[in-house]
Amino acid sequence: MTGKFEISSRSNGEFQFNLKTGKGQVILSSEGYSSLPACQMGVESVRMHSVNPTHFECKTAKDGSPYFSLKASNGQIIGKSEMYSSVSACDNGIQAVMTNAPGAEVLSEIA
Repeated sequence: MTGKFEISSRSNGEFQFNLKTGKGQVILSSEGYSSLPACQMGVESVRMHSVNPTHFECKTAKDGSPYFSLKASNGQIIGKSEMYSSVSACDNGIQAVMTNAPGAEVLSEIA
């Protein structure tokens, strides 16, 4: 099973995407984009940058939970993960993005 990007609109009119595994688990979520084309460019940026482990940054939330962000070459955050229970689970999440993102299909709820 391959991953998929799901593009949707937010109640405030912005667009976002989630990268999901073949089993439907969200492994990366984007920030809000002002337009659909910008959101689609964000998806392509994830595809391009997710193959290089140096673009991932592991962090720790205020409650101590580990999570990661994926950054573009310019340092801008393209997407963030969920909170994990351990650093090893966070590392597994990074591997899941690296495995799923490059060939993931794009599905859109936008007409």
